[in-house]
Amino acid sequence: MAEDAVERAARSRLQEASTAPLAEPVTAAGVHDEEDMPRVALTRRRVIAFALFVLLSIAFLYFVLPQIGGVRDAYARVSDGDHAWLAAAFAFWVASMASYVALFHGINVPRGSPLTHGDSYLITMASLAATRLFAAGGAGGVALTAWALRRSGMERREVAERMIAFLVVLYGIYVAAMLVFGIGLRAGILPGKAPFGLTVVPAIVSGIAILLFGALALVPEDFERRIERMAPRRPRLARWLRRFALAPASMRGGIRFALRKALHPDLAMVGSIAWWGFNIAILWASFRAFGESPPLAVLVQAFFVGMLANLLPIPGGIGGVDGGMIGALAAFGIPAGTAVLAVLSYRLFAFWLPTVPGVIAYFQLRRRVQAWRHRLSPA
Repeated sequence: MAEDAVERAARSRLQEASTAPLAEPVTAAGVHDEEDMPRVALTRRRVIAFALFVLLSIAFLYFVLPQIGGVRDAYARVSDGDHAWLAAAFAFWVASMASYVALFHGINVPRGSPLTHGDSYLITMASLAATRLFAAGGAGGVALTAWALRRSGMERREVAERMIAFLVVLYGIYVAAMLVFGIGLRAGILPGKAPFGLTVVPAIVSGIAILLFGALALVPEDFERRIERMAPRRPRLARWLRRFALAPASMRGGIRFALRKALHPDLAMVGSIAWWGFNIAILWASFRAFGESPPLAVLVQAFFVGMLANLLPIPGGIGGVDGGMIGALAAFGIPAGTAVLAVLSYRLFAFWLPTVPGVIAYFQLRRRVQAWRHRLSPA
């Protein structure tokens, strides 16, 4: 009876939200039992290289930068930071994490799923910790999230579509903001300086990204079969073309899922907007703590442009995002010294602070997944 209930729940989840066919049934007998938790291969060379990189980055940010002109004077004001505004930044961080959990739960957890909001908290916090150990936009966090969702009983195709929808909803706000604020600043609609490279260029890139993802949403559901019919007498070519078609097919399902969320806003959509909003509020409160209040449009655009450094092959974006935000703010005319203090304060809250609860959640998630395994195993 327990096995039948689990299988019915899995099938109902797929029918409720996934546009993909059920390629393989999910049974209680085993939900990818052989798949182990993603880990970092810690060799001595990797540990030494990572530790050296972190130490050099911290040394540059905290010891080299203070010797540069106005930055030196700004560092002398560190102890003068307004504690009330720093406390507000901490409150904004708590709200941002709650928003992120709401976004994750609203998209990645279907109705009727045994996953609770507590489970979603563990997955999101553990993924943030994993992201600190990988580069390229958080590949470690993505791998850990996919693993946890599969171990909860979700079929691989649905996991892929829901995670794509999650990223589209999350970063859809990102690219839309760069497009709107970039054009608004350059056109003079929004107050603040408007350097071409930080307004028009990001707006063009954002517009292209929106068009590409919109085109993927139009991929027909029988795309794979159409490609196979193109080469009926060349089975090898058809096989390679079919593999090529898998990515657009999965992307199509995830993008359409995200579009449905956008057309019918719920807690997940609110969580997406609130996540970015509260992160920007952390940066704003950090500026206020040191006596500066940049124009809102400038703050938003510099924040998003600086976040592009997450795509660089730097562990966790350490140093890259900091430097990117500081450089963008300076290009918008914000005093470099205050920008350094505000960005480092922001990174303390948004980047370093979640690491400790994230590592704790990582080990808690491992135990929680074992409990899922026992619950889904036949009696």
